[in-house]
Order: sequence, then C-alpha cells, then structure tokens
Amino acid sequence: MPERQTTLRGIALTLLSSVLFSLTNASAKWVMVDVPTGELLWIRSIVAFGVVSLFIRKGEWSTLWSGGLRRVHLLRNLCSACEVMCFYTAITRAPLADITTIYLAAPIYVTAMAALFLRERVGWRRWSAVFVGFFGVIVAMQPSGAALSDAALIAVCGSVLYATSLVATRKLRGTPSTLLVATQMGSLFIVSSGTAAFGWVMPNLVQAVLMVVIGLVSMIAFWCVNQGLCLAPASAVAPFNYSSIVFATALGFAIFGDIPASATLVGAAIIVGAGLFIMLRERRLQQG
Repeated sequence: MPERQTTLRGIALTLLSSVLFSLTNASAKWVMVDVPTGELLWIRSIVAFGVVSLFIRKGEWSTLWSGGLRRVHLLRNLCSACEVMCFYTAITRAPLADITTIYLAAPIYVTAMAALFLRERVGWRRWSAVFVGFFGVIVAMQPSGAALSDAALIAVCGSVLYATSLVATRKLRGTPSTLLVATQMGSLFIVSSGTAAFGWVMPNLVQAVLMVVIGLVSMIAFWCVNQGLCLAPASAVAPFNYSSIVFATALGFAIFGDIPASATLVGAAIIVGAGLFIMLRERRLQQG
C-alpha cells in the first residue's frame, strides 16, 4: 500500500477514535444522571478487560515483571485509573466541552514532564508553548470568584494524571499495546471497586446495556488509536486528536443543550495552537 494511502488510513482511524471516545463520554454522562460514577466505571472495566484480555498472547503477561520496570507499570496504571475517575466525575458536574478542553492540555504537560523527569531536551520555544498552553487552561477554567468550579479543578488534576501516565508509557515502549490496555482496565477495576459498592443503583435494562456498550466501544476506540499510530507517524495523526473538542461540543449541545462559554472556546484555541506548535517543532527537530 502506498505510504500516502497508509497515512490517510491512520488519520481516519484517529478521527474515528475521537468520535467513539466522544460518544462513550456523552453516553456515560447521560447514564451517570442516575448511576454512580464508580458503578459505571466498574462495569465498564470488567467488560473492557474481558474483551482485550482475549487478544493477549501467551507469555506476554511475564513482560510486566521483566526489565526492572514494575514501578513504572504501577505508576502508569494507578495514574490512568485515577484520571479516568477524575474525568468521569468532572463530566457529571460540567459540560463535556469544558472538561474536554481542559484535557486537551495533557500533551503539553507531557512535554514539560519529559524534560523534567526523562531528561529530554526541550528548547525555549517549546517551553514558551508550554506556558502559553497552561495560560489557555486558565482562560478555559474562567478563574473568577464566581465561575471557577470544582469540576474544573478535578479536570486539571485528571489531565495532569493523564499526562503522567503518558510519560510512563514512553518508558514502556517495548510492552505490547494490548497488555498496556489490559492492565489499565484491571487497575480501573480495582480503583472503581472501592467506590462501586457505595450507593449502588440497580440499573434498568437500557442503562445496563448502554454501560456494556460503553465498555465495548471504548476497546474499539483504543484499538483505533493504536492502529492509527501503527499506520502513520505520530506527528501526522496527533493533530487530529484535537478534533475531540469539536465532537464533544456537538454532542454536548445535541444531547444536553450545552452551549460552551466564549472563555472555553478561547481557551481551547490557545491550547490547540500551543499543542500544534510543539508537535511541529518536535517534527522539525526529528527531521534534523
């Protein structure tokens, strides 16, 4: 297959993953009107782990204990599970577009963390973009005394945890992607088990089916992300991850009647601009 065609397929899968994740997030927000967050995530993690574990090859589990990276695996999975809890908690209290905008800054945090903890060289241009991106988050959060919400603060904590999990993933590049997803889901099961039993609500048939579908679709979305990166360079597909703000805004309006505030849109534009600059700069440096 020609390289251009392969890259286009990778981009298409990345866009599809953004659509699927946005749909599962909107569905989860709708379900969590009546069902506690911990309960939904507990069911989602069981379904997702059951599906992805079928694709793990014999002997791959042993790689979790090899190479002296147990602490990295533990850090990654703990951060991943906690950030999902943060995200789902935040979307029950604020519009999808607002929380998605705050999460858009995670790749920018990765750049700063890679410099601080992985000793990757980051020049003044990318550091400037990091600070601009952080300013965009502040704008999106609307930090006036009346507007700053607990949902925004939870989302910031979640986005930092998500960025930390991404940095840890960089240290685990040799680990099969199916195994990484499986351990994420396993960790989410453990964390959500601590809250699922409290305030358990017996879901009706529609809610139960939807929660199972959320787990299944999440796995398809994860596969699209991984396959997209296999078919096309990260620098080619990464900008299309920002399409999630478009889908989140559209679904938020169509399902919940949410209209994003002007500060949210301005903040999103600043964050996306800073993120794209960092990606373009990294691509130019890689090309020499």
